[in-house]
Amino acid sequence: MLDIIETKPNVLGGMPVFRGTRIPIERVMALFVQGYKIKDFKSDYPYLKITKKDIAEIFAYYHQLASK
Repeated sequence: MLDIIETKPNVLGGMPVFRGTRIPIERVMALFVQGYKIKDFKSDYPYLKITKKDIAEIFAYYHQLASK
């Protein structure tokens, strides 16, 4: 799993979240697909340190999971 993602049974029932937060990965990916840009994430989630590279790695990770 990527360093930016963590799962804990006591955080959102074990749903993958951004490390150190309660922000679900799937929520941010859904927003990105709907047209959110990195600047939008930084405005809405100023404490979330996310880069274009992180987004690309997350999509690649989920694509790899879906391919199995």
